[in-house]
Amino acid sequence: MSTHSTKENIQDFFYSVSGILFAGFALKSFLVPNHFLDGGVTGGALLIHETYHIPITMLVILCNVPFIIMGGYLIGRSFAIRTLLAVIGLALVLTFVPYPVITSDKLLVSIFGGVFLGLGIGLGMRGGCAIDGIEVLALYTLKRSGFTISEIILGINVILFLIAAIGLGMVTALYAMLTYFIATRSIDYVVEGLEEYIGVTIISKNHEDIKKAVVMQMGKGITVYKGERGFMKDSFEISHPTDIIYTIMTRFEVRHLRNLVLEYDPNAFIFTNIIKEAAGGVLLKRKGDH
Repeated sequence: MSTHSTKENIQDFFYSVSGILFAGFALKSFLVPNHFLDGGVTGGALLIHETYHIPITMLVILCNVPFIIMGGYLIGRSFAIRTLLAVIGLALVLTFVPYPVITSDKLLVSIFGGVFLGLGIGLGMRGGCAIDGIEVLALYTLKRSGFTISEIILGINVILFLIAAIGLGMVTALYAMLTYFIATRSIDYVVEGLEEYIGVTIISKNHEDIKKAVVMQMGKGITVYKGERGFMKDSFEISHPTDIIYTIMTRFEVRHLRNLVLEYDPNAFIFTNIIKEAAGGVLLKRKGDH
């Protein structure tokens, strides 16, 4: 086994264990003692626990087993084994780790229960496993329908929250929605990082000056596409060759780029799109770069 693979496996193990501990903390210190719910498979387990009083430890395993099997077919055997070990690890943590009950304030429970559960699930995803199996279910449904993964997850949770509203009351369902929303945002921050990357496309008649400014002043790598600009309604036959500039940066740098471009061309066409994941290339200007 290479040194790089060993390092990756150790890192994945650290992420997974950290995720299990955070998820256990969220469940035992916030959600379970206060009879709270969440979305996803974890929310389903909590709903069954509140309705039938079956131990949450057993439900965490039983509710995730079908999705572990499904994940083995859809994603791979390694993913299924990691997820099974993570779920068993979460059950052991819930059984043996003496987490304290932090608060009974409903708003604090909803907010911080969601934050720590999201951290746990997100760290598990970084470690290559799924502590909550709803993403696997969404992937399975995606292959058999025209809906996106986000739409499928939303639909599943709407059904879950409706059941909660009918069985446990509207207030419980509303707090469950808040917990789920906060957990989802926490997962996004953990998986995608606080520095969200933005793709920027620039079309301008002064493309040569703008290319030089983006690379030399901001230290950004660029990609150039050959295109044409013009094609207006009143002069459709008139067009001009142009370089279409594309670059990626953090959201904190977009305003600086926009101001820089407008210095060279106040009429430049600039549009952005969110990049879910980026690696390699020149993304961040390192200290000492000039």
